[in-house]
Formats: sequence, C-alpha cells, structure tokens
Amino acid sequence: MSIYDDENELENEGTESEPEEEPVEILTRGGSEEPESEEPESEEEENDMADPTPTPRGKIPRGAFLLYIQTDFDFEGGDPTAAASANWFVIGKDVSDLSVELNSDTEVIKNILDETSVVDNGYEPSFDVDTYYANPSDGAIYTHLKDIMMNRKTGDACRTRVLEVLVDQDNADSYDAWVEEVIVKPTSYGGEQGGVRIPYNVSFAGNRVKGTVTFSGKVPTFVPPQS
Repeated sequence: MSIYDDENELENEGTESEPEEEPVEILTRGGSEEPESEEPESEEEENDMADPTPTPRGKIPRGAFLLYIQTDFDFEGGDPTAAASANWFVIGKDVSDLSVELNSDTEVIKNILDETSVVDNGYEPSFDVDTYYANPSDGAIYTHLKDIMMNRKTGDACRTRVLEVLVDQDNADSYDAWVEEVIVKPTSYGGEQGGVRIPYNVSFAGNRVKGTVTFSGKVPTFVPPQS
C-alpha cells in the first residue's frame, strides 16, 4: 500500500465507498509534471561526459615500454612501410629484466694546447634476452631461432625488425613507436634443469623510422609516418 492509499482512507471516512481512483490519478496527486532531464551541473562535469582525450601519464610503469620482434625473417630490408603489415612477437614472457643498451661511442681527444674535444661516433644499441625457453607454440619466432642456431645461419637469414612502443599517455588511440632492422643471434642453447633455453642477442642494424602504433586487443599495427 502506498502513502497515497492512506490519504484516501482519511478523506473517505464516514462516507459511502467510492470507486477506486484510476492508478494514473493516484500517481499524479503529487504533481503531473514529468521530471526534467538532468543537465551537467558544471562545464567540468560536461567535459567529463565527453569523449576522453589523451593525457600524459605520471611515472611510467615498466609494462608501458613494449618490445616486439617481427616474425618474418630473411626479408629484403630498406622499406619501413612493409612493417605496417608485419606480424609481431612480444618479448616479455619469463623475462624479469631487459634494457636496450645504447652503447654510445664517444672519444675524448686532448691536443698539445691542452684543448679537449669530443668525437661522437653515435650508438651501437643492442639488447639480450637471457630467459627465452624453446617453445614450438610460439610459432615463427621459435622456428627461426632454432634454424639460426642449429644450421649456423648468418647475414640476412638473421635479419628482421624490432618494434619499440612507449605507452606514455592515457586514453590515446595511438602511441609513439619506432621500427628498426636488427640482427638476431642465439648466444647458446640448452641450460639448466627446467627447460631448454635459447638466450639470444638483438643488435640494431639501421633504417630506424618513427611512426605510431594502434592496438586491436593486444595486437599492434605499425603506422608509418605520412610522406
């Protein structure tokens, strides 16, 4: 029984019973105006209801720097736009520590006038993956590593690309990314109890291009810069 039904009993006390009012009349005793649609109370609230815009992150977590290896080896290099249709293998499983070492090459020269100059010869970047476990379910990356190490492959048979992504914004549709050709070389195979390890080294080999990456689920697509 609603509060409106109690009021009807008080009004009708001592009189003949009258037909029950239609539900619509009972519901409109407190006013028949329909509630107005809620409006944002402030411009800030209105902005919150709009589509999110990219915003810089604070301290960037380690998982926001992503490294991928293109699983297509033995390709004809020099065309970074081909990376847009590449298949990528993300590095990280069983890896607790990984850094790209820039290996900067500088030389300090001091002449007989006691003047000092610095010759900057650039970088020779590389990184090592020490805890890759041989796993056929990894697909092409496992197949290529096995082929390189067991058949002692060299040169272009070891050449592919690396994709570096830095997720340093929230609510973004795309993120800064770089592709570069690399040489992938297993450094050993076997290891201790627990699984067959194939640690490998990745040496950057030039043709570096900055673009962006979009994600569909966890699958990246590299977008080359507009020419």
